[in-house]
Amino acid sequence: MALQRVKRRKKILLIIGIILAAIVLALLGIFLAGVIGYEINMNNVEDTEFMGSRYAPSAEKVDGVWTFYVPENEDFRILQITDVHLGGGAFSIEKDKNALSAVETLIRRTAPDLVVFTGDMVYPVPPQAGSFNNLREAALLTTLMEKLGVYYAVCLGNHDTEPYSFYNRDDMYEHYAAQKYCLIDRAEGVDDVNYAINIRDEETGLIRQTLYLMDTHDYVGDQVINILGNYDGLHENQIEWYAAEVSRMNAINADIKAQLNSEAGEELYDVDAVVPSTLFIHIPFGEYEDAIFEYWNNYCRDTENVTFYYGEAGENPCTSDFDDEMFETMQALGSTKWVFCGHDHLNWISLEYKGIRLTYGMSIDYLAYFGIGDEKGQRGATVIEVGSDGNLDISPERLDKNYLSE
Repeated sequence: MALQRVKRRKKILLIIGIILAAIVLALLGIFLAGVIGYEINMNNVEDTEFMGSRYAPSAEKVDGVWTFYVPENEDFRILQITDVHLGGGAFSIEKDKNALSAVETLIRRTAPDLVVFTGDMVYPVPPQAGSFNNLREAALLTTLMEKLGVYYAVCLGNHDTEPYSFYNRDDMYEHYAAQKYCLIDRAEGVDDVNYAINIRDEETGLIRQTLYLMDTHDYVGDQVINILGNYDGLHENQIEWYAAEVSRMNAINADIKAQLNSEAGEELYDVDAVVPSTLFIHIPFGEYEDAIFEYWNNYCRDTENVTFYYGEAGENPCTSDFDDEMFETMQALGSTKWVFCGHDHLNWISLEYKGIRLTYGMSIDYLAYFGIGDEKGQRGATVIEVGSDGNLDISPERLDKNYLSE
C-alpha cells in the first residue's frame, strides 16, 4: 500500500514537472519570438528614407517654449496621429509592422511641418502584445520619426505607462526628450508632462498660434489592471499652468504689437487681442460626451450648442471620471478654440460645442480593440492647417483612400 502511494506521488510530481517545463519552454518561445519579431520591425524602420520638414524650430527656446517661425503668407501644417498602440512583443509583430507603415504612409502623403502624437503610442499589455517593455515599444516609433527627420511632439496617454509596465512617465519623458526631432518639454511644478509650442510670424515675431500639449495621465485610484474604465484627466495645477501661459502669451504679443504700432505711428494691431491657441490631450473631457449625446439626441442635427463638421462616433466616449473645469477655463479666457484628443479609437467626429471645436483624431490601432485590424473607416490621421491669421482648417485623412468605393 505504501509502495503504491510512493509510486502515485512520483507520478504526480513527474506530471507537474512536465507541465512546468512545458510552461517554461512556452514562455521562452514567446520571449524569443518577440525578440526576433521586434528586431525585424526595428531593422525595417532603421531603413526608412529621410524626408525632412519644411520648417525647423528655433535652435533655442524662445520665451521659454519651442518656436517655429513661418513666413507671413504661408500656412503651417500639423498632422495629429493618435493611438498607434505598438506592442513590441511576440503577439504584435505583424500588427506593429502595419501600424508603423500606416504612420509613415500618412506622414509622407501629407508632408506635415509638425506631427503631434496624442497618446497611447505604445501598448504594453502582455496578453495582447506579449511585452511589458513600454520603452522598447516607444523606440520603434521614435526610430521611425528620427529616420524620417520630421519634427514631432507627444502627449502621453493612459497606455503609455501601465501600472505594471517596466517604465514610468519620467522614463518615457527622458526617452522622448533625448530625440533630435522630438520637441517634448516639461513645465516645472505641474503634474506629469505639459508644455507649449509657438508658431510665430517670421517678419513681425507675433505669435500666430500657441499649441498646448497636456497630460491627462492614466487611471483614477490604485488599479493595477483597468477593468472599470475609471480614467484620470487634467489636474488643478495643470489648469492653473494653462491659464498662466495663456496670459503670458497674450502679454508677449501685446508688447510686440505696441512696438510695431509705435514704429508705424498708427494703431495697426489690437494690443488687447488674445493669442489663438489649440489644446492637444489624450483622454477627452466630459464636454466631448455632452456634445456627442446632444447631437445624437437631436437626431444627428445641429442644436443651439452643437455644430457638426464631419466624422462619426462609433462608440460612447470614455471621458475623464471627474469634471476638471478645463472647458470652463478655456471659455473664460477666450484663447483656445480648438481641442484634439484620441483614446476612443472608433470616434473621429468633429463638433463645435459652445464655441469650442472638439475633434477626435482618426486612430491607427491594429492591436488593442478586438478585430480592429479589419476595420478601415476610422484609421488615419487629422490634418490641421494653421493660417496666417491663426485660424485652423481641419480635415480627416483616412489611411485607405479607397475605403468608400469598396
